[in-house]
Amino acid sequence: MTTEIFLDKEKAEKIKKIRPTKDEYFMLIAKLVSLRATCPRLRVGAVAVKDGYILATGYNGAPRNMDHCIDVGCILVDGHCHRAVHAEQNVIAMAARKGISLEGATLYVTHFPCDTCFKLLINAGIKEIVYEEMYPNKVTEMLLKEAQEKGIIKIRQFKLSKERVRQFLEELFPEFCGGYKEKGED
Repeated sequence: MTTEIFLDKEKAEKIKKIRPTKDEYFMLIAKLVSLRATCPRLRVGAVAVKDGYILATGYNGAPRNMDHCIDVGCILVDGHCHRAVHAEQNVIAMAARKGISLEGATLYVTHFPCDTCFKLLINAGIKEIVYEEMYPNKVTEMLLKEAQEKGIIKIRQFKLSKERVRQFLEELFPEFCGGYKEKGED
């Protein structure tokens, strides 16, 4: 038996260029999770990770076994839906149901958390929040400032570039992006 090390440098370089960074990887997953959201007011996805592993995911929607906003409508109070459970709350609930600690984890979330979710995330032990889109909330901004001054939690914005998303889509779905031809096509 012959054993050798073989490296196709051209293929290796292509893989290195398309391979998502950890931030890209987890934010893409959060965005994919948001597609499961059932409240049309805002589709939010979140994923809790620790040491490079996914602990729990969540999206905004009705509580388990209850009617969804997309089926029966939102319950609006002061312009906010009270039927849907927030994505961040669902991450915490999923982890709790499965006996998974979120202590020291990072949360990737498509939209910055509201003040209630922000407080819950701190109490759940989340040490960093990485968000893509800002969701303006004066109370959250006040709490965030205090938490950051006290070193309780790190917050940073990470936006996926349109160019990188295009590259990922072309790699995953070439048939939809003009890069795929069936056998026999000219």
